[in-house]
Amino acid sequence: MVNGYKATSLKEALEIRAREAVTPYAGGTDLMVEADENATYLFLNKVSEMKNIVEDNEYIRIGAACNFTDIIESELVPAILKEALAQIAAPAIRNLGTIGGNICNGSPKADSALVLFATDSKLRIVSSRGERVIPINEFYLGRKKTSLQKDELLVEILMDKVGFNNYYYKKIGARKSLAISRVAFAAILNEKEGKISNCITAFGAVSDVVIRRADIDAMLIGKTIEEAKAVKEEYLAAYDKAIVPIRGRISAEFRKAACMNLLRDFLESNGI
Repeated sequence: MVNGYKATSLKEALEIRAREAVTPYAGGTDLMVEADENATYLFLNKVSEMKNIVEDNEYIRIGAACNFTDIIESELVPAILKEALAQIAAPAIRNLGTIGGNICNGSPKADSALVLFATDSKLRIVSSRGERVIPINEFYLGRKKTSLQKDELLVEILMDKVGFNNYYYKKIGARKSLAISRVAFAAILNEKEGKISNCITAFGAVSDVVIRRADIDAMLIGKTIEEAKAVKEEYLAAYDKAIVPIRGRISAEFRKAACMNLLRDFLESNGI
């Protein structure tokens, strides 16, 4: 028999989290497959503060307990995130699985996490002691390892409201549906007054964490498309060195080749 608590407010959830050794969940599509009969669970699906999708002056704020279908159907959510989530599993799983669970699994294959890396999104993490807002790249410490403390909950995901119209997203799986990423790639490129104002690339299911190298992407920022072409091979060489895939069900060589092909295609689709 599985033991647990069912919180009905964020305050109650945080109080339980502070005093008990509990495993939080809202959808449980991954967690319940390997449920531990000795564990104590904290059910969050009734916590209304974690189920909203709203906007303020700066961000689109997505509650961590929002399921994938909620997010796909929201008029506020950028298309790049909707496209990634629409390719997760099947409708029944998307109706239960939550973005917070997808992130907190700590998996480099998490479809939502990849997009949140590519959009430089932030996470709002709360405990009874207070709260902190951190860039998503600071949340991941390694495969299945995150910076979430024992008394904390991921409550909201914060995405910028603009800047994601020109995006690129590709997921390579073993089949067309119910596919776990073998390699996934998401990118953003923006131009302003004839120059590249922003370039972000992110690679998932390649290493222990999502690969996001702002230092390499900076090589293209501030340049015209023609100037970017001049440094294209140097840029690609830098990523060729930076991407060191892990071995898994497919070879590291396949992952490396797929990453570089996707990166080239992204550049070419933007005239570089």
